[in-house]
Amino acid sequence: MAALSSGETMFQENRIVFLYCISPVHMGAGTAVGGLIDNPIQREKHTDYPVMAGSGIKGAIRHDYWAQGGSDNQLLKRIFGPEKDAAEHAGAVSFGDGQLLAFPVRCAKAGYVYATSPLLLARLQRHMTLAGIQADWNIPDISSGHCRLRNPDLLSDDHIALEAYELVAQLDADNALGQIADWMAENGLPEGENYSFFRDKLKKDLVLLSNEEMHYFAVNSTVVEPHVRIDDVSGTADGGALFYSENLPPESLLYTTLMASRERYKKGDGGDNRMEATQIVDTLVNGNDHWQGLHGRMVQFGGDATTGRGQIVCSVKGDKHD
Repeated sequence: MAALSSGETMFQENRIVFLYCISPVHMGAGTAVGGLIDNPIQREKHTDYPVMAGSGIKGAIRHDYWAQGGSDNQLLKRIFGPEKDAAEHAGAVSFGDGQLLAFPVRCAKAGYVYATSPLLLARLQRHMTLAGIQADWNIPDISSGHCRLRNPDLLSDDHIALEAYELVAQLDADNALGQIADWMAENGLPEGENYSFFRDKLKKDLVLLSNEEMHYFAVNSTVVEPHVRIDDVSGTADGGALFYSENLPPESLLYTTLMASRERYKKGDGGDNRMEATQIVDTLVNGNDHWQGLHGRMVQFGGDATTGRGQIVCSVKGDKHD
């Protein structure tokens, strides 16, 4: 890795990239993890929340740019680093792990709601502050067995039914949750008329759960699908060919951090015409003659691409996308 000059930080530019799932998403943890599900998704060790490893995010985005403009592989190498000989020089971009922000939960009154929690909001607030983005919300407290919401149409008396559970609901009288919901809808979800329904729904139907209830739904309410291979002759399942895969549900909202440094170069090279961090971020986010930018683009992440899995729309927050 190229040495940093005195006073030069590792990364000079930071952005938040929101990841909105429009299909089930399988970022697999591998079969060695065990448990009742054969192919579970990646989860954080300390919270059990779904997560997308930063290495997988970087690889998927690199592949997407390659697929769009394969003739400009040299630029990909300058930005993402060498594809094979990693010891040659480091890449100039890094992606953090994809962390959960809102999770869809079945609701008797509105199909589903977007569920979040004080812990999830505080983690986003921390990342936004580090990225230099204003995030001065007041996150309401909520105790186990209760929730806070904005939309009274979700209620039966003073309760809300989420899956098979009822929680005591508190209306958002001071609009603290409403301000967060408005911000998330305008910044975390894709732009354009095609997503206006979902932005409006997030504004209305964001529900703040306690950290305990959020954990329950994030662990137990993912999409689990059986897969089976049928023998052509017998017409029955091949032995050992029945297995279960776990997916993040569509309408899940996550975010990752995009960090960029000055272009790095191979030791001994002159390093002339190095791209600055701002140039690198602008090329990735807004595109160039060879590829479309990341902001507003649908990218395929994780496995099972040929069965329509892994479709995520990216929205970049920071700089002129504020």
